[in-house]
Amino acid sequence: MQMSSLLVLFVILATAVSVAKPAFAQDGAATYKAKCAGCHGPEGQGKVGPALKGISLTADQITELLTKGNDAKKPPHKKALSGVSADDAKAVADFVKTLK
Repeated sequence: MQMSSLLVLFVILATAVSVAKPAFAQDGAATYKAKCAGCHGPEGQGKVGPALKGISLTADQITELLTKGNDAKKPPHKKALSGVSADDAKAVADFVKTLK
């Protein structure tokens, strides 16, 4: 009986952790506003940096640019963005793809 109670508790905890995990990654829109909007505009319309509305890059390509950088790009995108995890970069990329 005690073993089945432990098993049930384990399943409940495992489920709670797997459901809560995405909550630890910041919301893509919030990270975009904090890290990207200064140059790319709050709606992706462009300012100092280029417009991102309707960008042809895929979400995976945007994620890679944010996490790895690209020597062919202008700063700050020559290097990975500091303080942006892979999960946050993916969330930002998904948000950018919603900009129309």
